[in-house]
Amino acid sequence: MHELTEQETFWQGEFGNQYVERNVGQPLVAANLALFAKALTRVGHIDSLVELGTNAGNNLQALHQLLPRCELFGVEINASACAAARALGIAHIWQGSLFDFPRERTFDLTLSKGVLIHLAPELLPVAYAQLYELSQRYILIAEYYNPVPVEVPYRGNSGKLFKRDFAGEMLDRYDDLQLVDYGFGYHRDRQFPVDDITWFVLEKCR
Repeated sequence: MHELTEQETFWQGEFGNQYVERNVGQPLVAANLALFAKALTRVGHIDSLVELGTNAGNNLQALHQLLPRCELFGVEINASACAAARALGIAHIWQGSLFDFPRERTFDLTLSKGVLIHLAPELLPVAYAQLYELSQRYILIAEYYNPVPVEVPYRGNSGKLFKRDFAGEMLDRYDDLQLVDYGFGYHRDRQFPVDDITWFVLEKCR
């Protein structure tokens, strides 16, 4: 196991617990369902997926409704969030750092939503490698986008939120990846508001 980063310790503790309390409820699940329905429109059949950074399971709840026969896996570092996700009874939840999640198998889809933005920038290549190596075919990245790397203050904290072109960096890093689709979720959407997330679907060329 690697030594936890400053960011991981931050999310493992009380701030992470408070995040769980703020981010639960059916409106969030509904908004995620709408986002994933758009993002996966051009994706082939998915029998299994793993989400790196599951939190309390809002995304997995939406994916379970959208893909009821899909085997769901989640990786979560915060104990409170992990317990909440497990209590849903819809997915296999592994507690620990996404950097330590074992590559014992591959999945049709790997997913990161609102997680890469909170990682130490110098460790992004390791996170990219996890998303890539664990994927049998598709990778879905849904994060805050910026054409160049930039740090953003996050609820009074520094060094905890970063925007950049995560998908573009993965496309540059792995020659066999191609862009399948992309889109944007807007916080002013009248029906399904989300937190200004840009999503990208990547596919391994066969």
